[in-house]
Parts: sequence; C-alpha cells; structure tokens
Amino acid sequence: MENVSSINALRLLQAADEFRSRLAGEFSAVHGISVNEFVLLMHLDNATSKRLSRVELAGRMHVSASTVTRMVAPMEKIGMVAREVDPRDARIAFVAITEAGQTRLDEARPTFAKQAGYAFRDRWEEGELQQLSELLGRLIPPAAADLS
Repeated sequence: MENVSSINALRLLQAADEFRSRLAGEFSAVHGISVNEFVLLMHLDNATSKRLSRVELAGRMHVSASTVTRMVAPMEKIGMVAREVDPRDARIAFVAITEAGQTRLDEARPTFAKQAGYAFRDRWEEGELQQLSELLGRLIPPAAADLS
C-alpha cells in the first residue's frame, strides 16, 4: 500500500507540474505575470475585503510567508498589489489587490480557462472532470480551496 501511495503522490505532482508548465508560457508572454502571481491575485480577489495577511496568503498558497514576501515585492512595485495596515493594529499588514491587479487578473482569467480547456478536453468527459475536481478537492484545506 505504501508503494501505491508513493506512486499516486508522484503522479499528482507530475500532473500539477505539467499543467503549470502549459500555463506558464502564455501567461508570461500575454499577461506579463506568472502562474503563481495569477494564483496570488485570485486568492486576494476571493478574500473578504480583497486582502489577506501574508501569513494567510502563504497558507492558502501552500508556501512560506517569506516566499509570499518575495512574490509580493515586485507586484507592489508595478502596482498590482498594495500594502495596507490594519487601522486597529499597526503591527498587522495586509496584501490587497489594486485596481491594476484586478484588471490584470480579469484579463488573465480567459487565458486560464482556455488553457485548462486544452489540458482536459481531449482526455476527459464533463462528468469525469467533475468527479476528478471533487476528489482532488479533498486534498485541499477549506481556506485554500475556494478560488471559483
């Protein structure tokens, strides 16, 4: 059973890497953002008040807070995100999506949908995709799952 689990885990990682690499070229060339930046903007867009702390963002993206800090710095410089301080506690800072970030996200969503369609349409029926999505959803903690 342990060997089967290892093989399944490796297949999931390979599938995720393959899907991410299919998206990467067009995202960068057309939209000037990486897939990871797109995902970061999606999380901010779906958050209450369109903002999250770096720690919350790191948890949703399954990366470290320092990785979020490195990702956010260039995005902040070009105006896609902004730093907001909590008015009740100045020690707490949030990453917020800006109007420019929202525009970039809205422009990139059709590309994401198109590339996802290419990845799935020649191999999967609609019912199979729904089942796959539900099964994969079990692997994701609730706070990170809602990107619809």
